[in-house]
Amino acid sequence: MSLKLSFLPWAKWSPMGKLSIVHKMMLISLLASVFGFLLATVVWLYTQGDFLLTGAIAAMLASSLMAWRLSRSFSHSLSALEVGLLNFKDNDFSVSLSTQGEGDFDNLALLYNQAAAQLRSERQFIYQRELLLDKVIQNSPNVMLLVDAELRIIYANTAARQLLHQGQLIEGLCLKQLCANLAPSFSEFLLGDKEGLFSLGEAEPETWHISRGQFSLNNQKHNLILLKQLTRELNRQEVAVWKKVIRIISHELNNSVAPIASMVNSGRLLTQDIDKPQLKLIFDTIENRTSHLSEFISHYAHFAKLPMPQRKIVDWGNLTAQLGQHYRFNLKVDLPQTPSYLDTMQLEQVLINLLKNAHESGSAVDAISLSIVEMTQPISGVTVCVEDAGSGMSSDVLEQALLPFYSTKQSGTGLGLPLCREIVEAHGGRISLQNRVPQGLKVSLWLPNEDA
Repeated sequence: MSLKLSFLPWAKWSPMGKLSIVHKMMLISLLASVFGFLLATVVWLYTQGDFLLTGAIAAMLASSLMAWRLSRSFSHSLSALEVGLLNFKDNDFSVSLSTQGEGDFDNLALLYNQAAAQLRSERQFIYQRELLLDKVIQNSPNVMLLVDAELRIIYANTAARQLLHQGQLIEGLCLKQLCANLAPSFSEFLLGDKEGLFSLGEAEPETWHISRGQFSLNNQKHNLILLKQLTRELNRQEVAVWKKVIRIISHELNNSVAPIASMVNSGRLLTQDIDKPQLKLIFDTIENRTSHLSEFISHYAHFAKLPMPQRKIVDWGNLTAQLGQHYRFNLKVDLPQTPSYLDTMQLEQVLINLLKNAHESGSAVDAISLSIVEMTQPISGVTVCVEDAGSGMSSDVLEQALLPFYSTKQSGTGLGLPLCREIVEAHGGRISLQNRVPQGLKVSLWLPNEDA
């Protein structure tokens, strides 16, 4: 059973209750001195003896000195403890109390130091966890926004800053004002209350997923908005399905083509003594078609088994010179001076396909151009563009041009642009097709620069 000082009638109004412990000790020391002085005075009045008076005065001084030293030492210790606890209140756990011997206060100081060390360790652990969490959030490709009830941005990660304000800080700004820089349809989804998938764009549709959450922070309502770009992931899954289909078809066709080719050779041997030109024409036709089919299968198998990029420093001058040996083009801008780490063989294959398409588009040769521009913001990389002045593409063709098997050419395999997209996305980049005004097509490649 614990007792409280409040049961004392004078504890509520006594002036002692309003004094600090240090001041109380000083008052006790003063009262001890006064008591000693009164004792000496009483002794002198009753005895009138110098010896007893001298002894009383000496006792008074000794008791006063002892009380002063004890109160002084105790007050210093309490002052140090008070300063340490005030530092605790200010989240400063760096102060430690010194111990000079054994005693109750030393035990108290030891407990204080242990508590301070534990709090320092806990705060360091929390700080490291916060750094790790912030690092994960800032490097996430998903857009993360925390806004208050007035849609003022409280927190945003790097992806959100790049989407809304070209990588600049947006904390403290109004989300409505920043959405003015976005497409109206995008702003409608971002400022609305819907959740789930939505698509934007026509020529190059982008698929996004938006989710929202509400919670209270410091007794104020806040909204958490998460945006995830699913276009690349959906494209990757789509290409994976096509690759699986291609592998199955290639396997079945190979199982059929090989016996047919063998039977043609056997038929030639069995009928070599028969002089019938029509029979030779039949065998030649079958052999040509099986050879063409084998080549067709080989192309698709290459698409389905594309190796991972082997990144090395790209010599842009040497690369453009090799491209010029295949197709003519105009180099619009100076070549980048900063090294880029890409798979030169795969990149050359992409550019040869694009230049080949440009020459087959009906464009004048002088109107075909290639540009390679170094980019530093928001991510270091290069933008490669191939432009022509041909017939361009219709909206339907633009939507399907990057799909495997799709081709508008009579003898096309439908693998040129899909292979280009596969190589570019394997580098972590993206490819886009856009009609030019008044005519022609522009194919843009964005390739991030990564060290080998």
